Amino acid sequence: MMQLTFINWLLAFTPVLVVLVLMLALRWGGSRAGVTAWVITLLLGWLHFGASPRLLAYSQVKGILLTLDVLYIIWTALLLFQVAREAGAVDIIGNLLQNLTSDRTMQGLLLGWLFPSFLQGFGGFGVPVAVSAPLLMGVGFSPIQAVIMASLGHGWAVNFGSMATSYQSLLAVTNLPGELLAPDAAILMGISAYICGGLVAYIAGGWKGLRRTLFPVLALATIMAGVQYLLAVNGMWTVAATGAAMVGLAFGVLFARLPAFRSGYPEDKPINHAVSQNALPSTGKSKPLWLSLSAYVILVGLAFLLNLSEPIKEALSFAQIRLSFPELTTSLGWVTPAEEGRKISLFSHPGAILLYTSLSSMLVYGLTGYYKKGAVGRILRGVVNGAVGSSLGIAVMVGLSVVMSHTGMTNLLAEGLSRSFGKNIFPLVSPFIGALGAFITGSNNNSNVLFGVLQQRTAELLGLSVTAILAAQTTGGSLGSVFAPAKVIVGCSTVGLSGKEGLVMRKMILLGLLPIVVTALAAGIYVGFR
Repeated sequence: MMQLTFINWLLAFTPVLVVLVLMLALRWGGSRAGVTAWVITLLLGWLHFGASPRLLAYSQVKGILLTLDVLYIIWTALLLFQVAREAGAVDIIGNLLQNLTSDRTMQGLLLGWLFPSFLQGFGGFGVPVAVSAPLLMGVGFSPIQAVIMASLGHGWAVNFGSMATSYQSLLAVTNLPGELLAPDAAILMGISAYICGGLVAYIAGGWKGLRRTLFPVLALATIMAGVQYLLAVNGMWTVAATGAAMVGLAFGVLFARLPAFRSGYPEDKPINHAVSQNALPSTGKSKPLWLSLSAYVILVGLAFLLNLSEPIKEALSFAQIRLSFPELTTSLGWVTPAEEGRKISLFSHPGAILLYTSLSSMLVYGLTGYYKKGAVGRILRGVVNGAVGSSLGIAVMVGLSVVMSHTGMTNLLAEGLSRSFGKNIFPLVSPFIGALGAFITGSNNNSNVLFGVLQQRTAELLGLSVTAILAAQTTGGSLGSVFAPAKVIVGCSTVGLSGKEGLVMRKMILLGLLPIVVTALAAGIYVGFR
């Protein structure tokens, strides 16, 4: 087995370093940088770490299986979002929230915290910022404020959002059951909800606004963190963020209708009604609200039905993609035991639930007159435009991660980190590793793929709780992903700030680091009690 020396550790770190340099220094996109790093990783595995062509081939087949598991969710999640948007459902929710209150800070909480979190539960991938930032501008916030609030506000919902895509990726690369990891992940993500809400209130109304809405912020964060925890630990992590955000929105509406928040305060800036009326396109339809939002009603119903009914879940699990892999050994003695790859159940998978919901919703919207001519084509184009680039990036990042794991490179990195930081310090560092991965790759999903096994192995070497460290990884990745350059570009493009992303980034990073710092401190304390 290869010894831990500085040269060996540096070569093992090279794939990560390549991604960092290409994306941060040279400003390459995630897919282009990922392909380059993937090729370099294959060469290093073959030329220095003793991987045979057979080992590399098996590792990539395994990587493809892991990739399909994640992409099944990504493509169908984007399909559902496009189905709902084409029917005007997203616009209807936004317009309703705008008209609930004249209080500036409460408007910020509704449109910059609760609504983006709700969108993250279903869509993610930049959708919360792209949809919410124009709404915030519509009620009088500056473009920079709008992008920052919409970005930071939904950070707490990223891990279990998008039908728990990034959480599923972490389970895939670490081969851990979701039931084991869910409690720790839900606790740390729940803590971050308080900071995300507080930051949005501060940006919206300053210290006065934060003090005025402190009780609603604390109450809403407690409610959402509690609902998310209950859903996640009971096996329903795919709808944990969705359910939590929906309950949070409901209580947020109640708070907004209280006399103390309905009319606003003298220090609040006046609402720009002209912009507000034009912030969203009119659907031109007077349909019942429940019918307009039927896509989300169907999703919640199906998700709960399939997760709570074991007979239905078993009946739908008859068709699976599953492969067995032999023991693989490098010429230097690193052994990967024989195992079954990731099982993909075609009809009970979270992606299948999203597909059923999308098709059912398209039927409902079509029969009730919501769709105009060409709707199906527009929906499919929206899905393809949103998913193609991210799919390639995910595929190469997964392939890179599997090669690093199968050649002992990840183990070398973990051993080096464990010796450098030690048992007491590493829990404080773990969230920042996750945040760094999300920042450079654009998503918590990629961060979990890139660093999940590394964090797992380091925790094992240090004798720390593996589930707590992985929870710190995915929480840090969730919070770091919201100010990733790729997502900031999406947000800026919707509010007229194209070309000024650097200005927004500089203002956002200092605020965005606060939830990560708090998470790191919480992780350090939490791991100490495990």
